[in-house]
Amino acid sequence: MFKKLIFAALCGWGSVGVAQDNVTTFTLDNGLDVVVVEDHRAPVVVHTLWYRVGSADEAPGKSGIAHFLEHLLFKATDTLEAGELSETVAANGGSDNAFTSYDYTAYYQRVAADRLGLMMEMEASRMTGLRLQPDDIGTERNVVIEERNQRTENSPGALFREQLRAAQYMNHRYGVPIIGWMHEIEQLNMDDAMAFYRHHYAPNNAILVVAGDVMPDEVRNLAEQHYGVIPANPDLRDRARTQEPPQRSPRRLTYSDPRVAQPYVTRSYLAPERDSGDQTTAAALVYLAEILGGSPATSVLGAKLQFEEKVALYTSASYGPMSLDDTGFGLIIVPAEGVSLQEAEDAMDAVVADFIETGPDPETFERIKMQLRASRIYGRDNVESIGQTYGRALTQGLTVEDVQAWPDVLQAVTAEDVKEAAKMIFDKNKSVTGWLMKQEAAQ
Repeated sequence: MFKKLIFAALCGWGSVGVAQDNVTTFTLDNGLDVVVVEDHRAPVVVHTLWYRVGSADEAPGKSGIAHFLEHLLFKATDTLEAGELSETVAANGGSDNAFTSYDYTAYYQRVAADRLGLMMEMEASRMTGLRLQPDDIGTERNVVIEERNQRTENSPGALFREQLRAAQYMNHRYGVPIIGWMHEIEQLNMDDAMAFYRHHYAPNNAILVVAGDVMPDEVRNLAEQHYGVIPANPDLRDRARTQEPPQRSPRRLTYSDPRVAQPYVTRSYLAPERDSGDQTTAAALVYLAEILGGSPATSVLGAKLQFEEKVALYTSASYGPMSLDDTGFGLIIVPAEGVSLQEAEDAMDAVVADFIETGPDPETFERIKMQLRASRIYGRDNVESIGQTYGRALTQGLTVEDVQAWPDVLQAVTAEDVKEAAKMIFDKNKSVTGWLMKQEAAQ
């Protein structure tokens, strides 16, 4: 019988527990944290192993190693041939993939519920049993290089955003692209990959999230059988990241490229993330982004600049609350024909300045609050999404309690909270403004 548990900050979990909304938690003796999200409406399970390591945890000069290693984990292990895991999942009617972020790396499989034990067996083999061959390095490194060529080097917008992010973070590794800088990707080798793997891939640095048609006792028995026999890494160190110094001056950059079809202006501000036990500021910023630039027809920027003044073709505001360290709040304006980038930027600034003084329209605020409440209700129908919510949160410094409190935190936000958040966030000394333009326009 499981007892209720509230996870401590930074995932300092107790031994066993159960939380609301059919979410059960426990920790194996080797330090592997396990989250079980029950949903018995369909005989399907999503098995995801999350590692508390991402690109922001890489050593200087080794950018891209976290993502590179994610690719390499589909090679051979002690018990699997290269490609065998994905082939087995497909043969069982399932799907699998993996993804790397700044703060985590995750591997998942979606299969019939009665195949859960097989998924655990194969994923556990990848945790410490990777057996790379010299040819694997060159082959997969070329795959990553081609991926960067396609997604970044061949896209002026992607190159522009990469430069913006590098300017936003002057000291933190969030300023380095997840896929890595090209000149550093080209130098990654076997020793780099195995050193990163041996240190970070261990049960005491991982969270197993199992969501779907399963029972907690079943998951625990299988986890003990397959993962519980893997020893913890006694040399695992706490995450040690460089942090941002005080940002005291606005930064600006222009990026010109003959391939640019539509010039635009963007500005990003350094912003606080969701913090464990204190999510109120982040919740207010969620509303601020939606009110300013969520829907073109009803948002403040859209209504004013696209429909009333007709100086913009598109406007947007965005905020990413899920982050282990400081995140960003962004604004975008695409000028209408005949409107210069400077005129577009000035128009955007005028709307923001007016909002800081007046705050949100009460009717609009209540409508968005209702939409967020409805979104939470509808979101409960997607067990895969719920499982990912817990995995991302717990690898980024939040707790199960924080995840479950978030809807109430959002509903407690007031219009005055949003106004105060706007005053706080729109500090140009913490901003980067960028212009993307065609090369001939720049000249």
